Amino acid sequence: MKVTIHKLFDYLLETTAAEPPECFIGFSLARSPRLKDFLADLDPELSLDWNGQSFLGLPALRLRVLDQANLSHLSPETVLITAGAAEANYLLFRQLLTAGDEVIIEAPGWPQAAVMAKAIGATLVEVPRDEASGWHLDPSAVAKAITPRTRMIFLTNPNNPTGRLILEPDLRALAALADRHGIWLVVDEVYAGLEWVGSRPPSIAGMTPFGITTGSVSKALGLQGLRTGWMICQSPQVIRDAMILRENSSEIMNTLGEHIAEIALRPDRLAAALTLARGEAQEALARLDQFVTAEQRLSWHRPEAGLIGLARLEGIDGESLSRALLAPPWRTFLLPGSAYGLPNHIRLGVGGGPEARTEEGLARLSGYLAQAKP
Repeated sequence: MKVTIHKLFDYLLETTAAEPPECFIGFSLARSPRLKDFLADLDPELSLDWNGQSFLGLPALRLRVLDQANLSHLSPETVLITAGAAEANYLLFRQLLTAGDEVIIEAPGWPQAAVMAKAIGATLVEVPRDEASGWHLDPSAVAKAITPRTRMIFLTNPNNPTGRLILEPDLRALAALADRHGIWLVVDEVYAGLEWVGSRPPSIAGMTPFGITTGSVSKALGLQGLRTGWMICQSPQVIRDAMILRENSSEIMNTLGEHIAEIALRPDRLAAALTLARGEAQEALARLDQFVTAEQRLSWHRPEAGLIGLARLEGIDGESLSRALLAPPWRTFLLPGSAYGLPNHIRLGVGGGPEARTEEGLARLSGYLAQAKP
């Protein structure tokens, strides 16, 4: 079945074709480094051919992936390097699901899961996150959604787009469900490392043989342009099947991207990059929280992790607001909640660093709300 476009990507395609915004209050990744930041650690004699390398990806990078996920006890053979977390998720959906299977997803959640399930002919079973309790995901609600046809549970942790964390007790409950029913439990961790409440939860790939962790260097490290991500799974067959499908899409290694990602994930480099990203994001998040609290037409549950959150909007729908803000004199970007099936919300973000001009964007948003009729 044809893969159709989801609302989030459709909105981005449409709005980026127009005059570019001046300010961003929906930026979803940390400030991006520059190539010059890595040149001293790159060998100028590095071959850009991938012949002779492992089909799973650069061995040194796979070790770094396990280290950053606190899964060093696992073999590097449990890691497949992919073109970002999006490709990792794509490969898993295509290889683990068939028409008629059921896949449990969270709502709101990352839209890719719904798009892929529909294209395969699988049945979507949505488990709502409870906005009143800060977008909590109840493992007992997931348990009730399981049927004999359930093949996969797909979640994000931290949640995209609310920033809510699934903490270890709930993860263990979900892992127990996967074990009991023999269901693949895929958890996308692209925002891991940017926790504002407590520490990073454990990765699901280390909690159950049915657990699969996906991630990338895109969000927390701002290295989206490398298109370098991964999946971690204890099942050799899952890794092999995903590798076979990747051979028919992106094929094999992004050699330069993998080498730069390996440098970025070296312990000292990673710690410094996360410290910088956390410092900038915490300061911006505090300001954003003050802004939402002061705006009578906005309310939200402050994100527990990551760079984005959902705010409820009163008196105007999110898409009308977002489109109006793109036009002069506002020229400010934010994402409507309709991208996640929530038309009365907007997605706010604190990524991008100073170049995003978030503070100025908030002032423009406040100016628009002050003159907009309820």
